[in-house]
Amino acid sequence: MKLIAAVLSLAVASLAITDAAPSPIGHAVPLIRNVHHKKNFHAQIAKLAHRYPELKLNTNATMSLAATGGVPLTDVGPDSEYYGQVSIGSPAQKVLLDFDTGSSDIWFPTSTCTTAACKAHHRFNSAKSSTYKKDGRKWNISYGDGSTASGILGSDMVSVGGISVRQTIGLATSESTQFAQSKQDGLFGLGFSTIESVSGVKSFMDSAIAAKALAKPVVSVFLPSVRRNGGKGGQYLFGAIDKTRYTGALTYVPVTRQGYWQVAIQDIAYGSTSLGQQSQGIIDTGTTLIIVGNTAAAAIHKKIAGSKNDASVGGWTVPCSLTKSKASISFKMGGKQFAVPLADLAWSPIQDGSKTCFSGVQGGQDGLWILGDVFIKNNYCVFSKANPPSVGIAPAKY
Repeated sequence: MKLIAAVLSLAVASLAITDAAPSPIGHAVPLIRNVHHKKNFHAQIAKLAHRYPELKLNTNATMSLAATGGVPLTDVGPDSEYYGQVSIGSPAQKVLLDFDTGSSDIWFPTSTCTTAACKAHHRFNSAKSSTYKKDGRKWNISYGDGSTASGILGSDMVSVGGISVRQTIGLATSESTQFAQSKQDGLFGLGFSTIESVSGVKSFMDSAIAAKALAKPVVSVFLPSVRRNGGKGGQYLFGAIDKTRYTGALTYVPVTRQGYWQVAIQDIAYGSTSLGQQSQGIIDTGTTLIIVGNTAAAAIHKKIAGSKNDASVGGWTVPCSLTKSKASISFKMGGKQFAVPLADLAWSPIQDGSKTCFSGVQGGQDGLWILGDVFIKNNYCVFSKANPPSVGIAPAKY
């Protein structure tokens, strides 16, 4: 769905916290790991254009009471993609959605959709909901890989992690065959209202804030790491911040443009050595990898022995032995450096049994970098819609 992007990592509103420390007041969604999932680098890179068609990605280059609430997540693969359960209508009908800070629409198939892709998923039956209201406006989305979805808008009660608000939703009456392979039924966008596919529609966060349904105008994200904690305990927390999930203090980085959660990336460093690279960037839970410009990707991999920009496999590769490295790269935002261990750059073997891995950092995105799950699983992120909006970041605590 939407670009499961360089791999979609969606996270659902707060995952149930299983640690001994008490959960903050809020609404969360539990995350469950799918141990049968196998990573597919080429599928993820192909979906970059799917996710951000307007950015013209160069994929050929490399590839009621104010409250809080969380949503349990399902980890579709080792730190690759997450989805969670959302309730729609009255009585509630359950759908599995990607929680995605890189988009704003909420959409899923309706019961009147009879395409193979729709039939492969949970379909919402508006006739069975007493709170459903017709809208009638049409919507459609098309992606760079040729996949499409279209249908009509409606509105109903949307409940996630215990927070329930009336929300405009996209009901897909047609989906192209590409969506049939997705584990999730649709998308739950957490971006700004300005990038809704239909002008004038409010995002879920804006609707919840207007309804005073959130104790704080934030959604906080802790993505689990298979390497660091077995991939357990992921959390999307609406309306609160879980101080047990990070170390030190949050650094709030101003949003430079409201649409995506766009911020200024002031530098990249290898260890303590500046690489002299900077750009605007998106912090995006819906993308798995880190996608930077070609020059920045080359500067990072130049420091990694055995790395290669390998046209035969379609991207940057690194030795799989990097999983044992204690070194790190870091991204400077708000005057602070936020680390990504080199161990997480050995993303997936290029084929079963290979000692060469696809890198968790790829190039091809000059002008607007994307900090996806490889970054977020190492750094707790608070997406704040306070005035002015910002992203709070601190090293994740496992």
